[in-house]
Formats: sequence, C-alpha cells, structure tokens
Amino acid sequence: KQAADTVADSSPWLGTVKHQDKRPSEKKFCLKAAREHNIPEDVNKVLENKVMETVSDLCYVNVSVVEMTCLDGTHGEDIMSKSVSSHSDLIPGVYEGGLKIWECTFDLIDYLSEAEMQFANKTVLDLGCGAGLLGIVALRGKAEKVHFQDYNSTVIDEITLPNVVANCINDGNRIGGRDDRKIVKPPSKRPRKAECLPDELTKCRFFSGEWSEVSQLLLSSNKPCSKYDVILTSETIYNPDYYSALHDTLSQLLDKNGRVYLASKAHYFGVGGGIYLFEKFVEERNVFRTNIVKVIEEGLKRFIMEMAFK
Repeated sequence: KQAADTVADSSPWLGTVKHQDKRPSEKKFCLKAAREHNIPEDVNKVLENKVMETVSDLCYVNVSVVEMTCLDGTHGEDIMSKSVSSHSDLIPGVYEGGLKIWECTFDLIDYLSEAEMQFANKTVLDLGCGAGLLGIVALRGKAEKVHFQDYNSTVIDEITLPNVVANCINDGNRIGGRDDRKIVKPPSKRPRKAECLPDELTKCRFFSGEWSEVSQLLLSSNKPCSKYDVILTSETIYNPDYYSALHDTLSQLLDKNGRVYLASKAHYFGVGGGIYLFEKFVEERNVFRTNIVKVIEEGLKRFIMEMAFK
C-alpha cells in the first residue's frame, strides 16, 4: 500500500493510487452515452477562472481550484462532490479517475521521449485521457490529428479542454521539467477574433462517454474518423470488468498497421486488475500481439506495453 500510494509528486491534485479501499466492481454497469465536445470559438473562455501550472514542461489545470468551484453539487455529473464525499478516486460507472494525473502517465511520456516516438502526420487517440497530457505530447510532436476521450464529460470540459487550449496558446511559455511548478497566467480573456483557432486546436476533437459508446459514435458519425495510427492509454486496466470493452475498442479503432502504447502498474490492489491479468486476457483473445517495451522498478513495479495486430 505504501509503495502504491507513492507518486513522484506530493501535489494534492496529482493522482495517488488509493485503490486499496475499493471492492471489486459489479459486472453490470450503465453505459454512459458518448458525446462530442465542441471547442468554443473564443478559446479563452475555457481558461476563465482556471489556475494553470506546469509539469513535465506541460501546462495543466490546478484541479484543487476546479474542485472548489464545482463542489456545490449542481455542476453537470456532480463527480467532484461524489468523489470527495466517498473519499474515492474511483466510483465504478460514475467517476473513473479523470480528475487526477496518475503516475504511469509520466512513465509513458518518458518512454515516448526515450524512444523518440514519431507522431508527425499520424492520427492519435488519447484514450481515457484525463488531463490529456499524452495527447498534448503527440500534438507537440506534429501529429496530424489528436482525439481525446474520457469517461466523464466534466473531465473533458473542466480539465482536458483547458489543458489542451493552454498548451496551444502558451506554447512560448514552456517551463522547466517535472518538478517546476510555476503558475502560468491564462491569456487575456478578451476575444482575439483575428487569430481564430490556433492551428493545433483545429487538429483536435474531444469525446466523453463509455468506450464502446464512443467507438460507435466515432465509426458512425457524420464526421467519421479514420482509424488511429497510435493509441495512447495510461492506467486504464485497473478493473478487469472493463477489459472486454477496452479490447474491443482498441481492435475497432486501431489502424491495421497501428500501435497501442499502454502504461500500467503490475497490480491494482482492491480492484484486481494489472498488467499480467490484461496480458493474459489479450493473449486469449488472439487478436493482438503484446510486447513489454519498458519496466519501471521504482516503487510499485510499472510497465509500458506495446500492442499491434497479429
């Protein structure tokens, strides 16, 4: 438990792994409908009342401030007050952890850098995106398209979209490394119509909802997307009940020559999932081949897995 609760950062809004007090979830869930979130014409509006900081050279929203403004129980899905009142970072089928930045996200960011991953001209999906840092890394790598998906619409509106906007407009203010947490002021709230949307933002689309619902929306919408060259996902295999939906989503949305990069802990205590269990699940399905491309030994053992069609 002590190792599982240790994160590279002590900041209260970075995710600490507190799964131990959770019981295995029930098999039956209500599928949260998928929807696309439009980018406002005046992108500065999404940064109003937000405090931005930096981590790993990326801008991100201070979630503590967001939580304070959304704790009255009248905001959308009301996941903030439910998370606080239940003392839980996960409420299966209600809130799936997207308000936190989980430590395997940084493992995957480090791996993408070490492997000199090429995103230029590629279509990328940040699946279970939360803060959206993985997709933002792909965006900075000149990806042709980057799509972001999270279970909760509140996460997309209050966390992901502001983070992507801030990184697009504050690109010149990039600061330091992971432990450099300077406040980055949002740009002026006054509309700058002449500028229109920053080029990077025109490459982005944002979706919320359960994986199978989002897959259906993507494949059948009036703006159908091409399949993805790269799917990035971090700490999404904590619950074995979701493995079938995740596997189907990856198989439906990945291009035939595409790659999935998945970051995970060895085991998620109390929920039951982990890299070995998921690896076995994938092997039994016989659709993908898997390859562990990096092992992180510090604290609770963590892995980066590459997946490709057989």
